[in-house]
Amino acid sequence: MKTFVIYDIEEDRIRNKILETCRDYGLEHVQYSTFFGELNHNRREELKLRLKKTLGRKNGKILVFPVCDKDLKLLENICNFPELPPDA
Repeated sequence: MKTFVIYDIEEDRIRNKILETCRDYGLEHVQYSTFFGELNHNRREELKLRLKKTLGRKNGKILVFPVCDKDLKLLENICNFPELPPDA
């Protein structure tokens, strides 16, 4: 099932560990503190335990939530970035 991981963590060292953990699980970095990808139930539970252990008692918040295909089809991408020049 598709899964989003969104976090807000104060300490750089912990934030970087969370980022690396998400990458270890094959999630794609879609925004500054947001990852997205396919995880089955067991991998998602494993990831949650690892993230919880990494955060420990430090200040921060991590959201891990699955999204079904039906709801994912309702996703809308709205952005207003200027086009990049061809050489960028």
